[in-house]
Amino acid sequence: MTATAPPFGLSPIRRPLAAVALLAALISLLFGLVLAGASPASAHAALTGSNPQDGSVVATAPKEVTLNFSEQIAMGEDSIRVLDPSGKRADTGSPRELRNGTVQYGITLHSGLPDGTYTVAWQAVSADSHPVSGAFTFSVGAPSQTTVALPSDGAGGGLVGTLYGIARYAAYAGFILLAGGSAFVLACWQRGAGARPLQRLVVRGWVTLTAATLAMLLLRSPYTGSGKLADAFDLDGLQSVLDTKPGAALVSRLLLLGASALFVAVLFGAYAKREDEKEKQDLTFGLAIGGAVIAAGIAGTWALAEHASTGIQPGIAMPVDVLHLLAVAAWLGGLTALLVALYRTPDITSRAVRRFSRMAFGSVLVLTATGLYQSWRQLGSWSALTGTRYGQLLLIKVALVAVLVGVAWISRRWTGRLAGDEEPAAEAGTSEADDEAESPSAGNAGEVDPERAVQLTRQRAALTATKEKRARDADPERSGLRRSVMVETGIAVVLLAVTTILTSTEPGRTEEEAARSKSAVAAPLTGGQINLSMPFDTGGQNGKGTVRLDVTPGGTGANNVHVWVDGPGDRPMDVPEVKLAFTLESKDIGPLPVVPERITTGHWTAGGVQIPMAGDWKVTVTVRTSDIDQTTVDKNVKIG
Repeated sequence: MTATAPPFGLSPIRRPLAAVALLAALISLLFGLVLAGASPASAHAALTGSNPQDGSVVATAPKEVTLNFSEQIAMGEDSIRVLDPSGKRADTGSPRELRNGTVQYGITLHSGLPDGTYTVAWQAVSADSHPVSGAFTFSVGAPSQTTVALPSDGAGGGLVGTLYGIARYAAYAGFILLAGGSAFVLACWQRGAGARPLQRLVVRGWVTLTAATLAMLLLRSPYTGSGKLADAFDLDGLQSVLDTKPGAALVSRLLLLGASALFVAVLFGAYAKREDEKEKQDLTFGLAIGGAVIAAGIAGTWALAEHASTGIQPGIAMPVDVLHLLAVAAWLGGLTALLVALYRTPDITSRAVRRFSRMAFGSVLVLTATGLYQSWRQLGSWSALTGTRYGQLLLIKVALVAVLVGVAWISRRWTGRLAGDEEPAAEAGTSEADDEAESPSAGNAGEVDPERAVQLTRQRAALTATKEKRARDADPERSGLRRSVMVETGIAVVLLAVTTILTSTEPGRTEEEAARSKSAVAAPLTGGQINLSMPFDTGGQNGKGTVRLDVTPGGTGANNVHVWVDGPGDRPMDVPEVKLAFTLESKDIGPLPVVPERITTGHWTAGGVQIPMAGDWKVTVTVRTSDIDQTTVDKNVKIG
């Protein structure tokens, strides 16, 4: 709900429309300004390169495999695995960080690896606490069949991922009820501290947040590692979680929840019973300051370990994230508290409703400002708004907020129709029952059987509750407000679900950066694969055979060259030496010598052979079959 005194000179109907139009124009302007000046950044870690590259064919088995990432990550003992074509480990152990100015990790391979296709699978935890994973292949000598299947599911999936996502949603919901419900009592309706329904709402929020935090702490290890639910109770895994930034944030949240339990006890205990106005005013100020500090601390545990803590401007992003969460809690948590008060308490005043309306309006302003900054930081371009999953979810969130604000304006109209500041009719309806309870005949407990007295008390309470409900239902303004707030709360539940998914989704900036990196790495060279076959005869004994030559990808830039020498019957022929040269006679380039390495009998290869430009190249192959017998054959081929 959003309501303040409307601008002078506008009609009651045009005032909300003008405010909404002004807000929409402001949002559009700020979106344009911030996205136009966006600069690159990252949040989820993304693989930006590797050596060997994905899909490449190398002449000889490398000594190690290196992976480059867009941001700092946390690696475990088994975070990088290199598997040979049969699925066996081809690496020697745990990865190590390479200090060369970039985020790069390497893992050493066994020596003497045979030809074939190798699979590199990796899994890590990015700086924003979310698990990331991937896999790619490279080949030694030539591609081969492999029994290794590339994983189709990303890290953090399965049953553990689902449970962790539910716990994340419950944690947000619990915080909203705890912080927003308390703010509603202190800022809007202080008499509500003695209302049982509101007490239960806030306490349930505390219990939900505490239980969800404990669940996330236990599930953290399998969520970022094995994915097995049984590992949630592994003490070694729990210890490793406590040593991480997300683990420290969860533990800090539990400590702050201990302080918040004391806050809740005072709010619904001593504060609710305090009668002296001056003392209550001082206690209100103290609770407001203490509650704000605790709520900001709990909100900070999210900012400390998630998207706001990494990428560009973390020093600004983290306080902004805290303000965003506090504004969400004040608006949606206060809205839930208002709904409970309207349905379950008979004496909430119109003044309390109007105070919440003003608090909600301020929360919406804070949400707009902080949301725009977060959108710029996580998207960075208009294309990411529609071309990435994060941007699409953000559009859904913005649409839900717009609908929620629209329904809130309807609630504002019902608020304006409520009576002034006098107590509702339901309270007057209870005076007769109260007088009867205080009459001498009812109070002379010595002449009434105790069991009968208890029965009469229950009957009077039921009668009073019936009268109160009848009075509330007979108030059309209050009934209309209840329905409107109910719709708002339903939208808020869906909005919270979308927000929870959004916080665990790879930001648009990172998704686009990863796509650009893959595009740059996998950009095909011009041309196509070249396959040549040239017969030769050195004139000596066993000097006849055929040279087969493959150039991949057969374009300008770096190429991989494979040479096969076949003797009679197309059997591999073992010769002492093979040499190559490339010449572009039309441009007077070359010959560019290439000395391939012997892989096995009859098979030589060379990697990184540079073809500087497209044209009709002459490929020359020199084959030596003995100490004195050799020959040179050539063939022209178009490259590029």
